[in-house]
Amino acid sequence: MSEEQKVPQPEEAKKEEFQFQAEMSQLLHLITHSLYTHHEIFLRELISNSSDALNKLHFASLTDAKVLGDDGELKIDIDLNEEEKSFSIYDNGIGMTKDEFISNLGTIASSGTGNFIKQMTGDSKTDLELIGQFGVGFYAVYMVAEEVTVDSRSYESEEGFRWISKGTGSYTIEPIELKERGTRISFKFKKESEEFANKWRIESTIKKYSDFVSFPISLNSEKTNQSTALWAKAKNDIKDEEYKEFFKYIANSTKDPLSWMHLSVEAPVQFNSILFIPEEPDKFAMTNDMDTRLHLYVKRVFIQNDCKELIPQWLRFVKGVVDSEDLNLNISREVTQKNIVMEKINKYLVRKLLGEFKDWSEKEKERYEKFWGDFGYFIKEGIHTDFANREKLIELYRCQSSFEVDTLTSLNDYATRMGTDQEEIYYVYGKNRVAIENSPNLEYFKKNNIEVLYLFDEIDDFIMPSIATYKEKPLVGIDKADLKLKDEEVADKEKDTLEEGVKKKLLGYFKDILGERVEDVIESKRLVDSACTLVSPKEAMNANMERMMKMMDQDFKGGKRVMEVNMSNPLIQHLSDIQKKFPQDSMLKDCIEQLFEGASLLEGTLEDPSKLVPRTTLLMEKATELYLKSLES
Repeated sequence: MSEEQKVPQPEEAKKEEFQFQAEMSQLLHLITHSLYTHHEIFLRELISNSSDALNKLHFASLTDAKVLGDDGELKIDIDLNEEEKSFSIYDNGIGMTKDEFISNLGTIASSGTGNFIKQMTGDSKTDLELIGQFGVGFYAVYMVAEEVTVDSRSYESEEGFRWISKGTGSYTIEPIELKERGTRISFKFKKESEEFANKWRIESTIKKYSDFVSFPISLNSEKTNQSTALWAKAKNDIKDEEYKEFFKYIANSTKDPLSWMHLSVEAPVQFNSILFIPEEPDKFAMTNDMDTRLHLYVKRVFIQNDCKELIPQWLRFVKGVVDSEDLNLNISREVTQKNIVMEKINKYLVRKLLGEFKDWSEKEKERYEKFWGDFGYFIKEGIHTDFANREKLIELYRCQSSFEVDTLTSLNDYATRMGTDQEEIYYVYGKNRVAIENSPNLEYFKKNNIEVLYLFDEIDDFIMPSIATYKEKPLVGIDKADLKLKDEEVADKEKDTLEEGVKKKLLGYFKDILGERVEDVIESKRLVDSACTLVSPKEAMNANMERMMKMMDQDFKGGKRVMEVNMSNPLIQHLSDIQKKFPQDSMLKDCIEQLFEGASLLEGTLEDPSKLVPRTTLLMEKATELYLKSLES
């Protein structure tokens, strides 16, 4: 019989054609070209819809076990034919009637899930786990397929139907015989999407987006997902090894985490979360644009792997998962807009993490010092940027101290130890402990047994001035000119110092020689052994801060320093004697220049050392000549 003479079959006679509502062609163009930047999203959407259908059936079975019939194992089966470039996904969920085909697939922006939720009352909404809005997401399939076929039979009906459309202006629905309830979506990949006709590609996409969907997903009869989201399980049912393996999976790490927190929150918002503190920071952790690796799920559906709204930037070293019950899956599911739910989750996570860090600092000091060594930079960044949690972060701050060699010191430790008559908390920046302890500016504090905090990170020079005071005590760098040093504490030097008139004359000569290179030259109260030092005026940046500014801006001009001179130092007294007897001698000028450049070298601000070395050689020549004469006499 020829094609022209073919007698129409009964089911063909019942095929009906329908027109899409709501400017279908325009909306499909938007969905397939604008809403999703990665075509692999089609699989996430299809799995989401299948999981949704299974959840609905599971909910119905809670009040009527008969709805499951002989097919009680809820599942998602994917069949991929790599040769034919064909794909199908099947779930034995709630299925669809003809009317539901029309309302759910025939109208863009119609939501089967949304309508289902509206029918629920009371606690049934809380009990039901729905993961997506069937309707819009389904059409992502047209990014990879020209024509799509959907076969479905509702759990409430014995009649099955087939829906077919190319996603243009119309679709057809026809009755078909289906032995089992549920839905199967099938199609062939477009030529430009044949990369997805690859088992490894489909499997990796499932792992990426749907690994923790609550139902088993099989690909060509092989199970591919974990089925049970780890964060949704009771803590007591999870072994430490499972947590560690999960961390390695989401953090792409080979090492175990330092610690983790498993949270199950009912209020103020409902969500589950597992947060991990890595053993060490990522290679690029110090860069502000580093991914947070905090994954956002909504009712088990993966939304994004770098959800910056969930946690402040300074906590970007934290890895983990947040699965919200209160967030809606937006139309694209690729950009989660900041909203009140996200803000509440953010605040809760920060509060729990800060509480955990505080517990370590008080009860597990060894662990906290390990944590601080690796992640202290981020806490400092938080002090500088997170004003809402500033006070709590300040309590977590740690540094080395002149009083503690082997352990770290907190500001509270310092405040507890400081004398009752001490008016300021003192700190100093240096490249390392040895460099700091060789600094002339530390001499006064060593002699008078006053504790000084040692800072080694450049960010500390921003942190300390921003903290400003702690327990009503100002935080002051010891390289400032206006320290509140007690005169009586240096009174024992007075017997070796010079007369006031002589001092004034010598300091004036220093000013004349150094000229505009210094803000002032004054007698020092802080120096014990060294001849001189350079310090910053009250409102000026210190030397390290200026150095950082110059690194950022080559045209930056630093401020002038105040030179402090130790009038009891033998060299200074010798220079005073030379000034009295031989005021025009070049030795006097050379020594002052050398003292200034030496002090500049120590604080790291000497820009041109070309004169320092030859002058040093000249002064040593004169000194050795005099020394040789003294030996010969």
